[in-house]
Amino acid sequence: MHSWVTALILTFSAAACASYQQAMAVCVVQRVSDGDSFRCRNGQRVRLIGIDSPEARQGALGSKARQALLRILPVGSEVKLEYDVAPTDRYGRLLAYVWVGSTLVNEAMVRGGWAVLYTVPPNIKYAERFRQAQNEARAQGAGLWAERGFECTPVDFRRRKCVSSP
Repeated sequence: MHSWVTALILTFSAAACASYQQAMAVCVVQRVSDGDSFRCRNGQRVRLIGIDSPEARQGALGSKARQALLRILPVGSEVKLEYDVAPTDRYGRLLAYVWVGSTLVNEAMVRGGWAVLYTVPPNIKYAERFRQAQNEARAQGAGLWAERGFECTPVDFRRRKCVSSP
C-alpha cells in the first residue's frame, strides 16, 4: 500500500510540475515599446500584467519609463513569461508576468517608480505585491514620483482626462 501512495504522490507531483512549466515560456527581447510592453524575437507582443506606465505621447515621462524597462530588459536578453488567467488583451498582446532570474520585472518597474498598479481581473495573482511596491515607491519619491509624474496617470491620459504631464 505504501508504494501505491508513493506512486500516486509522484504522479501528481509530476503533473503539477508539468503544469507549472507550461505556464512559463521563454522569450528573447527584440524591442522595448514603452514602459509596460515589448516584443519578443518570435514576433509576439507582450504586455506586462498589473502595471501601467506613461505613454510615449506623454513625452519625457514615457521616454523615462521606456528607458527604465530597457535597463531591466536589454534587447537580446532572455526572459521568462508567466501567465495568469486571461492570456491576451483586446489588442492581441500576450499578458505576462516577466521574470529575469528571480526578479519580477512588473514589480521592479512599480518599485522603481516607473509604473503604477493597474489591476484588470481576472489577472490579479501579484496585485497585492504590486500595491505594496507602489506604496513604497510613492513614499520614497522613487522614479517618476519624484517629479510628480503620476499626477496624470497613464489610464487618465489615454481617456483624455488630463492633457499634459508636469
